[in-house]
Amino acid sequence: MLADMGEPALRKATYEDLCQVPDHLVAEILAGELHVSPRPASFHAQASSVLGVSVGGPFVLGSSGPGGWWILDEPELHLGEDVLVPDLAGWRRERMPRVPKVAGFRLAPDWVCEVLSPGTAMRDRAIKMPIYAREGVGHVWLLDPDARTLEVFRRMEGGWMLVAVHARAVKVRAEPFDAVELNLGPLWAEEEGGAAP
Repeated sequence: MLADMGEPALRKATYEDLCQVPDHLVAEILAGELHVSPRPASFHAQASSVLGVSVGGPFVLGSSGPGGWWILDEPELHLGEDVLVPDLAGWRRERMPRVPKVAGFRLAPDWVCEVLSPGTAMRDRAIKMPIYAREGVGHVWLLDPDARTLEVFRRMEGGWMLVAVHARAVKVRAEPFDAVELNLGPLWAEEEGGAAP
């Protein structure tokens, strides 16, 4: 098949293409295109790891919180023809009673968190967020370690609504985890009150 300009049409990326990407890289298929990124840098990994622990204690383990969730680091999501790897994703246990023994999840999560970096921010916002909305993900958090901000989005009919933007070392109640106060300070590796690099 030829494209409009007489050039050969690009073929859609396949899961086999994704599997050929070396393990030290993150590979995703978005709208038929293979996207490859380096593994997260240290401040990106710091923010993601600390957030996973902060949310996981009360919402996965029930430590001083309500429990009822599974929170996973970098799960591979197979949503339609797209394969996405968010930094964190969470499923309510009422929808996913057990974590299945699978390489890729076909059940869309209830919440995802993308940690922004200069190389992925546009992709996270312009390509991945519409896929998450299409698949019924209820909440997306965009965490920016450079700007030290957390943006909280709720899916509404027609797209995403920005619910809140939190900055620097504050304590917040952010949906869908607003039952517990989260301290953002430790997410920012250089922030006063944050963890040392």
